[in-house]
Amino acid sequence: MNNYEIESQEWWVQRWNDLLNSYRFKKRLERGRKYAKEGNILSIEFPSSEVVAKVQGTAPEPYELSISIDPFTDEDWDYVVSTLAEEAIYSAQLLAGEMPHNIEQVFTANGLSLFPFTLADVHSHCTCPDPKNPCKHIAAVYYELGDRFSEDPFVLFQLRGRTRAQILDKLRQLRSKEVEEEMVTEEASSLTSQSPVNEAQFREGEGSIEEESALNIHQFWQYDEPLDSSLVVIAPPQDSRTVLDVLGTIPLAAADAPLMEYLKEVYQTVSQKAMMSALNS
Repeated sequence: MNNYEIESQEWWVQRWNDLLNSYRFKKRLERGRKYAKEGNILSIEFPSSEVVAKVQGTAPEPYELSISIDPFTDEDWDYVVSTLAEEAIYSAQLLAGEMPHNIEQVFTANGLSLFPFTLADVHSHCTCPDPKNPCKHIAAVYYELGDRFSEDPFVLFQLRGRTRAQILDKLRQLRSKEVEEEMVTEEASSLTSQSPVNEAQFREGEGSIEEESALNIHQFWQYDEPLDSSLVVIAPPQDSRTVLDVLGTIPLAAADAPLMEYLKEVYQTVSQKAMMSALNS
């Protein structure tokens, strides 16, 4: 069932639907909603930061259209991702494929708006002869976008100029840099806290170390102390599939369909909490 047929549970999809509902020429959008429900959208792709689709109309050949939103600059995205990296909750939720509830505040703090203010801020073009915009073909894709945002919230980021891989890679780099800086700080603090020794003491200690190394040569590769947690770098998985995806379709009765939705919610919650715990530690 499509998101334009039921009330979406994801707040970011609801924001997009609210944008459509605020458009004053509602009859034009209603015709597009009908087109979407009837399956007239033959294809929809996301090359770069725009939407390209083919919609079957009354003509034999489908109409081709494009939809785009003004992308943010590289500098804007650097500020946004740096702000996201400062909070573990943002990294955890994004890595789990979920849009953080207050993520709009991150964009607002950097003088940006994740969502368009009005439908007039969305640029679109269709090859159909209808001089009005949006035509019913563009309107159909508007509603289909709600489905795509529900399946992958990173589509919205891509329309603003950054793909899922680019955002997660940058978050990982910033996290790694933070860990390295913490290690350097701890090492410097450890060195300054050590008391100075004279040359005689150093030579005496050096001899003791050599003697101890000779006696314990067979234990050279053994290390019984716990590893420093700062050496662990949290990175997103290479494969975005979940355990449920790997297991495939579970043979359940039709009445048990809500169980799968429940399991998906549980898995997402557990994944998010695990990621938060790892990042915080």
